[in-house]
Amino acid sequence: MNVYIVGAGAVGTYLGDRLRNDSTTVQYAPRRLDDVKKVDADLAIVAVKAYDTDNAIAALQRALGGDSRATILCPQNGVGNEEKLAAAFGADAVVACALTVAVDRTRDGAMVPSNEGGLGLAPVGKVAHNWLVAAFEQSGIPVKVVADYRALKWSKLALNIIANASCAILNVLPERLLAMDQMFSFEVRAQRETAAVMKALGLKAVDLPRYHVRALQGLVVLPTPVARMILASRIAGGRGRKPPSLLLDLRAAKGWTEVDVLNGAVARAGRDLGVPTPVNTVFARVLDDIAHMPQLWAKYRERPQALCAEVEAEQQRMATVVARA
Repeated sequence: MNVYIVGAGAVGTYLGDRLRNDSTTVQYAPRRLDDVKKVDADLAIVAVKAYDTDNAIAALQRALGGDSRATILCPQNGVGNEEKLAAAFGADAVVACALTVAVDRTRDGAMVPSNEGGLGLAPVGKVAHNWLVAAFEQSGIPVKVVADYRALKWSKLALNIIANASCAILNVLPERLLAMDQMFSFEVRAQRETAAVMKALGLKAVDLPRYHVRALQGLVVLPTPVARMILASRIAGGRGRKPPSLLLDLRAAKGWTEVDVLNGAVARAGRDLGVPTPVNTVFARVLDDIAHMPQLWAKYRERPQALCAEVEAEQQRMATVVARA
């Protein structure tokens, strides 16, 4: 099997290393589009941040050509990437993927994956791609196959947004967020909004390797103090001192983050479906503003009251719109 990976970061390197064996070759796409050459690939993996998906598609189109029968695997966070890939390569070629193995890099660049988690896989089109399931299982990665790729990706989104955007906006680690009463209540509300949007979309949460997403969504319908207590214990025991992905995006000062395909996706779907999503709306808007205008970060760094005021104002605005409708 020939594997071609766009994105040599932690995720792309992890998947490539696990798949590589005596009968499987792994090649990584060069950074510059002009350096991309035609390849013969059975599997292409898009392992870039969501804001680089368009560039990844351009690289794959050049590398694979128009006659390729390669399967395109999408382990990216957020929603909307599979649809872009399907438009470019056809739905039957694309497989949605949710990776729940935490993969970090040390200061010297060494990859350090956790010993827990696995892959959730779901076909975007009508082709099952059973051979791909077998390939990953042979590599030692636990695999769960899901019928509905949208349910898979929205379930992963529900995990990705926990203590993510709020930590990035406030420039704090998750363990610090636990001590902010009102902010943590907003975390619970963000999950409730996500569950409501998924219900309106006709999607049921699915459990992923290591993570019981259905239990998470059942948890947030409990009274806020109870939901907070249980959710806080899980965050503290998991990634309390680990900077979440959106905070890393801001600190890298690239001008872009993945918030648009995470909290932003919840907000857009909420608007389209008439589901109020004030917390996710504010998290997405404020974080995007900071990414594009870093000087705004000073307004929110370790100032939860500023972010709380934004959420309360958005909630009032949405209530007014509903009242007028």
